[in-house]
Amino acid sequence: MDESTDIAAARAVMDGFMEAFNAEDAEALRTRWFHFPHVRLHSGKVSVMERPEDLIVWVWEREGQATDWAHTAWDYVEVIDAGPDKVHFRVQFTRFREDGSAIGSYKSLYVVTNKDGRWGIEARSSWAT
Repeated sequence: MDESTDIAAARAVMDGFMEAFNAEDAEALRTRWFHFPHVRLHSGKVSVMERPEDLIVWVWEREGQATDWAHTAWDYVEVIDAGPDKVHFRVQFTRFREDGSAIGSYKSLYVVTNKDGRWGIEARSSWAT
């Protein structure tokens, strides 16, 4: 593949992830949109989900900053670096309540990789809890 094709494939993962995330579809995250081990830097700590069955999605618990969470949307998704089999995205997302009011917006870094012919998110770093 060429770089533009790689970027398009990685970007499609970002949108597929967000759709599955909002649908609370853990199986899609495990099998289609994430790679494992999956690393998340957040709340001053590092969480490593070694296997698909280790998946934790804290926002679905609706606690802390996500108490009234209904859905999340990308504000922007920008490529900051790309190479063979890996794309880094600078993103910002906003969490919303059912009434459409914003809970908060969070800047993040997502690393999307191609492993065994499949693109998936392997690492995320954000200020969201």
